[in-house]
Amino acid sequence: MGNLRKYLALQAQAKTGLSSGLFACGLVALVCGILTAGFILLIAFIWLAERYGPLIAAAIFAGIFLLVTIVAIVCSLQSRRRTVERAEVALAARKQAVWLDPKLVAGAVQAGRVVGWRRFVPLLALGVLAATVGMEWSSRSKPQSGSDEQDGRRPFARAA
Repeated sequence: MGNLRKYLALQAQAKTGLSSGLFACGLVALVCGILTAGFILLIAFIWLAERYGPLIAAAIFAGIFLLVTIVAIVCSLQSRRRTVERAEVALAARKQAVWLDPKLVAGAVQAGRVVGWRRFVPLLALGVLAATVGMEWSSRSKPQSGSDEQDGRRPFARAA
């Protein structure tokens, strides 16, 4: 068991390059980077405080950080919305693409040849109807917590 674990660890290291040394050096670099950014902000604050006064310098920094926060929130909300839309379109396309699966079509042709088309077409129509009703019931059985607009979600997008 130890050999298998060692083999898997070596495979992971070969693919990712991760090791304890890399982790330690990365952690030191992260801490030093944060301290450097803090000192740069301190230098900028001291320079602004000497030029305009401490209250104005603090207000300038507060405004800058507030602006960066607002921009980051807007960007994250737009990214979330795009991700949800892409996922909904992909799910809708995948749901429609199931009927066009070559294996399913080949199986239907084979069954039509074996059973005979006159008997198979009504069975196929009944199967499609049952699958459609089943998908509709499964989508309705999910609990909904209010309307789509209140949840911040958009109505389900259909792929064309």
